[in-house]
Amino acid sequence: MQIAEALEPALAARLDPLIDAALAEGRIAGGVALVARAGKLAYARAAGLADIPSGRPVALDTIFRAASLTKPLVTAAALALVEAGVIGLDDPVTRFLPDFTPKFDGQTPTISLRQLLTHTAGLSYGFMQPDDGPYLKLKVSDGLDQPGVGFAENLAKIVEAGLFYPPGAGWIYSVAIDVLGAAMEQAAGQGLHDILTERVCARLGLADTGFRITDRARLATAYADGPPPRPMGEAYVAPFAGLSGIRFAPDRIFDPGSFPSGGAGAACTATDFLTFLEAMRTGGGGVVGEATTRAMMTNQIGDIPTISGPGSGFGFGGAVVVDPVAAASPLSAGAWRWGGVYGHSWFVDPARELSFVLMTNTAVEGMSGQLSQELAAAAATG
Repeated sequence: MQIAEALEPALAARLDPLIDAALAEGRIAGGVALVARAGKLAYARAAGLADIPSGRPVALDTIFRAASLTKPLVTAAALALVEAGVIGLDDPVTRFLPDFTPKFDGQTPTISLRQLLTHTAGLSYGFMQPDDGPYLKLKVSDGLDQPGVGFAENLAKIVEAGLFYPPGAGWIYSVAIDVLGAAMEQAAGQGLHDILTERVCARLGLADTGFRITDRARLATAYADGPPPRPMGEAYVAPFAGLSGIRFAPDRIFDPGSFPSGGAGAACTATDFLTFLEAMRTGGGGVVGEATTRAMMTNQIGDIPTISGPGSGFGFGGAVVVDPVAAASPLSAGAWRWGGVYGHSWFVDPARELSFVLMTNTAVEGMSGQLSQELAAAAATG
């Protein structure tokens, strides 16, 4: 999918000073911000440094570790398998992973693929728990850490940890998309990288998206919040919401023994990701059908509260703005949005025909800090 350029000076006048301030104040090392409106590129800027010691600048084709931007990509691949009849949304996980039988209150409830997709399966993330939480005690990988840990080992630890609530009874952001990825591999008889490539990337021309780095020279170095930004090195724990912290191992993606984390393990460019978002906004781009893209951007969990707070639900692959006033959001009702802890945020606002991507190399400012909030609000204005 090619997005024609129709750059808007008024949009640049709003967004450029916000990026300039974030760089000048040392809140990010560098990043790429893109906005598409009505199918045309309205704003594009690469700014700052991809690597500070070498002085290598960020470019529009800089590759970033995608973190949770992996989730909507893998979700689209899963829904493509649904449309092809390979899997069903209401299939039990045990159809594909017979040993995946975590318990709740001594019972082994049925978990569906739909519940994995919507984070209502009863699973969690280690960084969503205190230091003595079961995932940390058992060393469950969140898909960002522990290079060399494979699917079988991690799934066994998740089973041992058990469920936090009965499937369908609540919502917790979780390793569910990692479990989904393992199920997809068994159902399709392919590795998750190949499934993603065949079902999504090849159809949209996403040349730099996947669970392998296509060009290491274009990969951004991972930094943690400063100021100034600090290199993560081989391992880093970022504070998060007063809990145990988010554990990063930036070189995980280079270890062939690491399971392909459907929730956090891919890499991509901002331009690839904008192409993906625009394909979903405009009806699926040959990846999935229009009805499926509408479902992705429709609340699938009713009134169950989520981490996004009041006025928000959850669709397939991201949160959905249900009530912009209650959500205190500048986006329209029906907007679809999420982020990534390596420093990224995105939204699709179908009512405005608007898509936005911010990818930085600085966690977690680019995901939920001042810059991401200011840019999203400015992009949604006018």
